[in-house]
Amino acid sequence: MSHTLGIRQAQKQKTRQAFLDAALALLEEQSLSSLGLREVTRAVGVAPTAFYRHFRSTADLGVALVDEALGSLHPMVRTTVATTDDNDERIRRAIELIAHHVDTYPAHVRFIARERHGGVQPVREAIQAQLARFAEEVKAELANDPQAEGWNDDDLLMLAHLYVDQMLSTASLFLEALEAPREERERVVRLAARQLRLISVGRHHWLD
Repeated sequence: MSHTLGIRQAQKQKTRQAFLDAALALLEEQSLSSLGLREVTRAVGVAPTAFYRHFRSTADLGVALVDEALGSLHPMVRTTVATTDDNDERIRRAIELIAHHVDTYPAHVRFIARERHGGVQPVREAIQAQLARFAEEVKAELANDPQAEGWNDDDLLMLAHLYVDQMLSTASLFLEALEAPREERERVVRLAARQLRLISVGRHHWLD
């Protein structure tokens, strides 16, 4: 009996993932607000009623895509901003993380970039919640840095949001440069490094 339940659960998860993959592919050409349920079920090859066994609505599916796109990044972001004596090393790690994620999951990055300010409220809120969680995690790491001495929680959180926003901006630039010549990608790396250094310089002198 338990073996049968395990097979059914695995099949259910496989179908759910098929919905996510199909929706992500369809969203390469349109926004979530214009995505039809029947489009997704047609792409998966199932009846429309099967959709509701996995998601309440296309908005619910969009929230699941947000979790898939950003959820796994939390441990990597914490590692990237962890305290180090070498600020340039921290910046290098951050840019490498962003570039690798864009190269590996361009459709997810494009989805987040489009829907962050899109017309589906639950999805916007899910993205904002993930970004707020990133900022809190970055803040916790920054608080362990000797440079944080004298900083209050509000200022540390403001700094964390600056880093998170900059990482998003850099991801968008890498996304635009995916099919561009190598020189354009190198330009993005240099620009991202300069922008992150500017934040670091401002941080160093904030308490002045």
